[in-house]
Amino acid sequence: MNYKKEYKRWLKNITADTEVAAELRILNDAEIEDAFYRDLAFGTGGLRGVIGAGTNRMNVYTVAKASQGLADYLKKNYTEPSVVIGYDSRIKSDMFAKTAAGVFAANGIKVNIWPVLMPVPTVSFATRYMFASAGVMITASHNPSKYNGYKVYGADGCQITTEVASEILNEIEKLDIFADVKTSDFEISVTNGSIQYIQDEVYTAFIEQVKNQSVLFGETVDKDVAIAYSPLNGTGLKPIMRTLEEMGYNNITVVKEQELPDGNFPTCPYPNPEIKEAMVLGMEYAKKCNADLLLATDPDCDRVGIAVKNKESEYELLTGNQAGILLLDYICSQRVKHGKMPVDPVMIKTIVTMDMAEQIAAHYGLRTINVLTGFKFIGEQIGKLEQQGETDSYVFGFEESYGYLTGSYVRDKDGVDGAYMISEMFSYYATKGISLLDRLDELYKTYGYCLNTLHSYEFDGSVGFTKMRSIMQVFRGDIKEFGGKRVTKLLDYAQGLTGLPKSDVLKFLLEGNCSIVVRPSGTEPKLKIYVSVSAENRKIAEAVEAEICKSAEEYLK
Repeated sequence: MNYKKEYKRWLKNITADTEVAAELRILNDAEIEDAFYRDLAFGTGGLRGVIGAGTNRMNVYTVAKASQGLADYLKKNYTEPSVVIGYDSRIKSDMFAKTAAGVFAANGIKVNIWPVLMPVPTVSFATRYMFASAGVMITASHNPSKYNGYKVYGADGCQITTEVASEILNEIEKLDIFADVKTSDFEISVTNGSIQYIQDEVYTAFIEQVKNQSVLFGETVDKDVAIAYSPLNGTGLKPIMRTLEEMGYNNITVVKEQELPDGNFPTCPYPNPEIKEAMVLGMEYAKKCNADLLLATDPDCDRVGIAVKNKESEYELLTGNQAGILLLDYICSQRVKHGKMPVDPVMIKTIVTMDMAEQIAAHYGLRTINVLTGFKFIGEQIGKLEQQGETDSYVFGFEESYGYLTGSYVRDKDGVDGAYMISEMFSYYATKGISLLDRLDELYKTYGYCLNTLHSYEFDGSVGFTKMRSIMQVFRGDIKEFGGKRVTKLLDYAQGLTGLPKSDVLKFLLEGNCSIVVRPSGTEPKLKIYVSVSAENRKIAEAVEAEICKSAEEYLK
């Protein structure tokens, strides 16, 4: 793309939108290049990028173009296409949702839109519940406030596959961003019925499905445990509070500064429960109110972070892997105890998620399915079980990045379900005088200590994009060892290994049951390195992990 030429074309064509037009006029040469050197990438995760003017930015024009491409795809594949639209608390999310709705309506596609901001899983749920052809969620998940995004779901409620994303992208690329996009006024379309608000019964049906995930099966537990909760200024407040309160959890303190929706995220610039800094205020609240458990969900409420008291009464954060194996063990033990385990039980996890999960699954007789990074691949496997009439076989799915799902009612990770099931699990063990840290130690004693870490490295702009590609080629060189641990095997998922889709991911299996995974993020300008270490204890594991990580970082220079 000739970025200078495209920049001038935008200047010429954009006059009505004063905000975008004003930004265009103040860009310097470097900013113009970064804003126009490419179109914002569209893939299985839809769009995600910085809010602003340009083809490589999230704005009403790029959103409208993507919506037109999706509309053209739907009209080719469905007789009477319809869509479900949701949005979160991010800057311009409601504007982008209405822009998309107006495009779909102008194309004769029936639009069902949530009347208020809602979590990601409610779009997956409503798409299935309302038999829609597709779902669209305006969100950038856990990214900083300058980002927004456009996530697309298929009729099955699962994020679109690589094949479908490619077909939609093909439709998008046919379009001129100014000449080929049909639009309509949102309010007029609501009045004439081409855009309809989703009724409250759908929301209630979602909440009921979450509540049905309980595995107490009639057992009584102490639900008066003190819980502190932070929605991180996102969408989780109402659905999580409603679910917990309706299930008997009423001793809940909400972090006031992070209670209400706010796309600026003033107290947590990086609103990701994976990041300790995002949890600091919540831990302060937990300490003040002497909470037993701290919960925090990201802005679109599909991830859950937790902290619990240790023996020194200090709050200790649990990783996504740790919470995941605790949930897996709890759910399986309860199902076995009450005779509720299906005939051919299945656990699904991503290839970068803790390998110990597979050992726990095997202990309870579960078959493990390993998939590529991204919960969409877990959702895809649930869909395959459904096609085979084996939906009930699905017991649990999780990924290391704090995403969990205990049922097949949605096809994406669900922070509402995760928060509820973690609360139930905590109450169950607390009633027996056992802390989650105690139970975690028991799992380590049974299956061996395992340490999993994630390291992210930023590569911004066009230069960074090129640098990441070259680094991946360096890692594909003949690397013999990392941190003194010999490479026993290299799995290059770009080849489409073991029936999985082709993906730019490398997994090095190392001696001593250790591994390292390297991949570019699909949604951020980052290269991610995942290190897994098995060792006798935490101290040894941390030392080994540090050496492996130090060795890997040499290839980033």
